[in-house]
Amino acid sequence: MITNNTYETRGWRRFFQELGGFLRNSLGNFFSLEFLTILIPLLLLWEFLPRWKVIPESLLPPLSVVVQRFWFMLWHKNLVLHIGYSMGRFFAAFGIAVVLAVPIGLLMGWNLKIRAFMLPLWQLLSPIPPPAWVPMTIIFFGIGSKMHIFLMFIGIFYPVLFNTYQGIKDTDPRYLASARVFGASEFTLLRKVYFWHAFGSIIMSLKTGVAMGLVMLLIGESYGGRMGIGYLLGQAKDYFVIPEMMVCMVILGWIGWFLIEILKYVEIKLAIWKVGR
Repeated sequence: MITNNTYETRGWRRFFQELGGFLRNSLGNFFSLEFLTILIPLLLLWEFLPRWKVIPESLLPPLSVVVQRFWFMLWHKNLVLHIGYSMGRFFAAFGIAVVLAVPIGLLMGWNLKIRAFMLPLWQLLSPIPPPAWVPMTIIFFGIGSKMHIFLMFIGIFYPVLFNTYQGIKDTDPRYLASARVFGASEFTLLRKVYFWHAFGSIIMSLKTGVAMGLVMLLIGESYGGRMGIGYLLGQAKDYFVIPEMMVCMVILGWIGWFLIEILKYVEIKLAIWKVGR
């Protein structure tokens, strides 16, 4: 019993240590003197330029009005529920894209025969802009969550696939030769050399995938459905409610920033050789 409590205590301590490290890395720049000297004047300009009629308030509402609208949407428009629906679809698409793209990219970069079979197909399909898939997606999946997830999947899949492929393909031959001298099998090379050499490229591709996924989330949710941050943004656009539009834009920006910061922290923890660069 004492042992279990000790392990539980250590587990919670480790959790809070990691959480503190993440917050220091992600929020530290926001509270730096250099950034605050830029952020505070921008926020003041956002508040007072519309009030001083320098910019029409109908086009750029003051910051205080946007904040008030945020609280209104939070309590009267189920804002949290809409965000939850959007994030559920996003993480489903993100997970499917990563689970498929990373292994395919790894195999294409590792094996010339696999590359010869698969690479031309992806090179043929990838130039198609993701929004161009919308009509066909509606035909196949209808209007709903399946359509939204597929569109986000398309936006995320190709950046992850090609960055993983390129990172594996560019693995330094000296690392491979050194590992083979010590008797490493090809499977060991994939796990211990190729993957970790490409890890930085994979993380960078995931950051790009987050941005593309959010773009496709907006496009997908604007075409159908009654839930999601994209639906709220489209509804605000239709009725020209600019404060609500700005609330949705800020929320999407914060979501994207937060997800990218998580990926950066994962890179710091796993790619120890890059710390300090």
